[in-house]
Amino acid sequence: MHPETHLALHHARTADLQAQAAAHRLATEARAPRQELRTRLGWTLVELGLRLAAGPSNGTKPAVA
Repeated sequence: MHPETHLALHHARTADLQAQAAAHRLATEARAPRQELRTRLGWTLVELGLRLAAGPSNGTKPAVA
């Protein structure tokens, strides 16, 4: 393969990879707030589940036979 052709292919591939990286970076930045909301919602549900599993907090024991 001619060296100039080989160099042109490398430049084209580099431009393609840089464009893909930029697109991925933009997609990741756009998705970040959603992940934060998902994480907060998940931990809120975990806290709620722990509160429900712990039972009443007024010190009385549940009436279990």
